[in-house]
Amino acid sequence: MEVHQVRFPVSGTPGAATAARQQLAGVIRTWNAFLGPELLDTAELVAAELITNAVRHAGHGPISAGARLSDVRLLIEVTDTSPDLPQVGLPDTDEEGGRGLFLVAALADRHGFDQVPRGKRCWAEFEVSAPLQPSQRSPLQRS
Repeated sequence: MEVHQVRFPVSGTPGAATAARQQLAGVIRTWNAFLGPELLDTAELVAAELITNAVRHAGHGPISAGARLSDVRLLIEVTDTSPDLPQVGLPDTDEEGGRGLFLVAALADRHGFDQVPRGKRCWAEFEVSAPLQPSQRSPLQRS
């Protein structure tokens, strides 16, 4: 399978976060020959949470967002210049926010946060399988 990847800068404003979420989701959706609709929706939600967190909590420096699709995984990652690692947990029930990383943890096959020389990288991975070739499909799946 061909490897697909994208990376782009994100400005630290709420409007830029919205545009970046849409841009990343749009690119991932062009890879839909390799990803099912359920995984596309989940990846879009996780990308939105990671980008929003970077802009909300580390919007003062450069931010970048990206995704990489190989034959075994979809990786979504966001880097920023804040050295503070996020805390995953559930807020009190009356809090309006704070559930994004809990969602990432629940939806991704793997996720994490790595310190990099100039900040951190927040990432989420999803296992994928290559589409079946026509000869591998059962008679009921052939079109």
